[in-house]
Amino acid sequence: MTELELKYGCNPNQKPSRIFMEEGQLPLEVLNGKPGYINFMDALNSWQLVKALKQATGLPAAASFKHVSPAGAALGRPLVPQGDLSPVACAYIRARGADRLCSFGDWAALSDPCDADTARYLALEVSDGVIAPGYTPEALEILRQKRKGGYSVVKIDPDYHPAPIERRSIYGITFEQGYNDLTIDEAMLQNIVTKNRELPLPAKHDMLLSLITLKYTQSNSVCYVKDGMTIGVGAGQQSRIHCTRLAGNKADIWWLRQHPAVLELPFAADLRRPDRDNAIDLYIADSTAFTQNGGWQGVFTVCPPELTPEMKAEWIAKMSGVTLGSDAFFPFGDNVERARQSGVQYIAQPGGSIRDQQVIDTCDRYGMVMCFTGIRLFHH
Repeated sequence: MTELELKYGCNPNQKPSRIFMEEGQLPLEVLNGKPGYINFMDALNSWQLVKALKQATGLPAAASFKHVSPAGAALGRPLVPQGDLSPVACAYIRARGADRLCSFGDWAALSDPCDADTARYLALEVSDGVIAPGYTPEALEILRQKRKGGYSVVKIDPDYHPAPIERRSIYGITFEQGYNDLTIDEAMLQNIVTKNRELPLPAKHDMLLSLITLKYTQSNSVCYVKDGMTIGVGAGQQSRIHCTRLAGNKADIWWLRQHPAVLELPFAADLRRPDRDNAIDLYIADSTAFTQNGGWQGVFTVCPPELTPEMKAEWIAKMSGVTLGSDAFFPFGDNVERARQSGVQYIAQPGGSIRDQQVIDTCDRYGMVMCFTGIRLFHH
């Protein structure tokens, strides 16, 4: 198959629409559903991300994409409370858990064949589709029942390599550039510029995860990572400090979801998963929305306790061991100051600012480890 006709482009008025190959066959097959234009943009970007993560770390990887940027990405490390789930299932559960609000209606990507464990979890979530190099018969049967049989399932050839030159058209004018085949690996992390040079292997994996995630995130972008999963992605901002603040706020919310008061929220038995996620987000932002004027009714079985600003600040202060990656240099030390508030201890960024020394001095003040990768990772 050399082309696939789509219902419409980015918007319903943008017709006709298709994906096609100028030479050769499409390296993918639609096994179920009817993926759309944006679905395929998410699928092909997210597949590159998880494939690169697997190559860099040797671990299964997964991503959750929305509007051509990752809401979350993760490595397949075990989830202890979940028992004997497969590594690829653990990877997607982690990726989905990075930012559950942004992952609502996501496109999932898996570095390894989708198994029944992963399919059963996907079946529970609001999701548009999945791309993987293969599917077990049981997994495919589970996914074909999702969304009344309309869930999009795409199989991609894991050995496919794109042409060395890529083209796109904007306003009728064709742009051309070399495909970004940059390999991100541990060799990129050797230039440690801070006084603290202790960079353990888990932190290296987190740096690689942040950088590879940024390679497929709309710029400007920064990414907070902890324990093999993204916990805050700030994408598409014109100012780098706004990226750092946005992603840092997401990281804080991820950490606050683990506060004892949140873990013990008495949800109503019939509350749907998306409604529960929204309730948690609102409770973290302003618990008085539920604790005053009877707002808890229909959501909780009893009125939950307040989560005060002081309680939140005390909990966030306990966060540590976080890694931060940036797709371009930090022009000022303010990015480091904001990152520190969310437990950042390790930073990977290209370097190259006229104020590099100011940024290094800020890291040294807090005992952080920072690598200059020398490589910019803009993505548009």
